[in-house]
Amino acid sequence: MSAGFLAASGDTFTPPGPGDFNLPPVGPDKTFTFLGQEMYLGVTKPMLQIVIFAGLAFAFLYLASRHRAMVPGKLQYVGEASYGFVRNSLGRDIIGSHDFMRFVPYLVTIFFLLLFNNWAATIPFIQFPTFSRTGLVYGLAAISWLIYNYVGIKKHGLLGYIKLQCVPSGVTGPILVLIVPLEFFSNLVVRPVTLALRLFCNMFAGHLLLILFALGGEYLLLHGSLLVKPVGILAWVLFIAVAFLELLIQFLQAYVFTLLNAMYIAGAVADEH
Repeated sequence: MSAGFLAASGDTFTPPGPGDFNLPPVGPDKTFTFLGQEMYLGVTKPMLQIVIFAGLAFAFLYLASRHRAMVPGKLQYVGEASYGFVRNSLGRDIIGSHDFMRFVPYLVTIFFLLLFNNWAATIPFIQFPTFSRTGLVYGLAAISWLIYNYVGIKKHGLLGYIKLQCVPSGVTGPILVLIVPLEFFSNLVVRPVTLALRLFCNMFAGHLLLILFALGGEYLLLHGSLLVKPVGILAWVLFIAVAFLELLIQFLQAYVFTLLNAMYIAGAVADEH
C-alpha cells in the first residue's frame, strides 16, 4: 500500500510523489546505509513483475506458435499478426531486407517484454509500471547499447565504426573539429541515456497522474465539503479516462523503444557512404 493512499485516508491529503514508487522488499527487509541514504537489499515488486511478465510473454508466443495450422485459430492468428508487425514494420522496413532477420528475435523479445510489463500498470491489484524504476530501464538500455555497438564494430572494425558514427557523410574541413565530438557524444554516449529516460519518464508520469486522480478524487468525496464533492467525481472520471489513455501510451512506448533499437542497429550495420 502506498504512502499516498495512507495519507489520503486521514484528515489531510498528502499528494503522491516519487516515494510512492519506492516499494519495500518482498520478504525480509534488510537495510543498509550508503552515502548517507538508507537502502535495502531484497527482492522487490518490480523485480518479480519483470520475471513474471517475461514468462507470460514467452508463454503467449510459445502457445501461439506451438500448433501451426494452415487455418489459424484465434491465438495463432494474434501471435502471427503480432510477430509479423514487429518483423516487418520494425525489422525489415527499418534495418533492411539484407540484415534484418538475425535481429528479429531480439526485437520481438524486447517489444513483448516491454508491452506485457507496461500493461501491468493497468491490471487490478498489480497496478504498477515495471519500468518506472530507473534501474530496470537503464539495464535494458545498456543491453541495447552493447548490441548495436557490437554489430557495428563487428562489421566495420573499431576505427571504421567510430568513423561511421562520428563523421557525417559529405562533411569535410575544419568544421569536423566541432562536429566529430558532438557526433561521438550524441551517438555513442547519450543514446542509451535518452533511450532509457524516454521510457522511464512516460511510465513514471502516467502512473503518478493516475495516483493523483484516484486518491485526490477519493479524498474529495470522503472528506470534502458538499461543494467540492462533484470535483471528486470528475477526478474519478478523469482517472478512468487517463487509465484507457495509458493503455495506448504503454503500447506506444514499447513500440518506440523497439523502433529506436532497430534504427540504431540499422545505423550500425549500414554501409559507409
